[in-house]
Amino acid sequence: MTPPEDRLEAFWPFVRAQLPTPGSRVIEIGCGPLGGFVPRLDREGYDAVGIDPEAPESPGYHRVEFERFQLPQPVDAVVACTSLHHVADLDDVLDRVASALVTGGVVVVVEWASERFDEATAKWCFSRLENSTTEDDHGWLHKHRDDWLASQHDWDTYLRGWAKHEGLHPGQQIVQGLDARFERAVSTFAPYFFPDLADTSEADEQRAIDAGLIQATGVRHAARLTR
Repeated sequence: MTPPEDRLEAFWPFVRAQLPTPGSRVIEIGCGPLGGFVPRLDREGYDAVGIDPEAPESPGYHRVEFERFQLPQPVDAVVACTSLHHVADLDDVLDRVASALVTGGVVVVVEWASERFDEATAKWCFSRLENSTTEDDHGWLHKHRDDWLASQHDWDTYLRGWAKHEGLHPGQQIVQGLDARFERAVSTFAPYFFPDLADTSEADEQRAIDAGLIQATGVRHAARLTR
């Protein structure tokens, strides 16, 4: 499997555990070209729809931004996997998520807290990257390693500049936005990088976190709409 496929496989158990019973209506924001969790949701018996400008051109998907999608009726759950940190207007998107849910509906979020990606964590990741012979083989962590070295800046300066240029929302800001609108059920920091690293499992990354060698940058959050 490719790293994006590995990531979906790794995060699916958390997502599935937070969802209501099969048969419920679920939308996934930012499902991407692979279709996100929608195929798994379909197999589990959910009435699932994926929303993304780059979604597959097949039934069950809408190739449009979530902000422009006209939802025919409220749904029982909204899933967002690494799709909130780069939206243009986080508050607007979260308001739309709340409007999309029935009372008692669930929002399940898997995210990345870029502000926790410190130098020690970066170096730990870079030391575990697969050797690649061409730029086509480079993943996003390869690019960070190469761009950082080329910048000749310290890591914090480089990362702040990159995050500002990309318009990233910090993980803590996303969690605070969710807490302002929904009743939190679970919110944890967790491993995130392992699908993109060579010979590194989720357990390996967790051990490094537990040992204080690196930061936990993954966010796994679930909450309920109680209005």
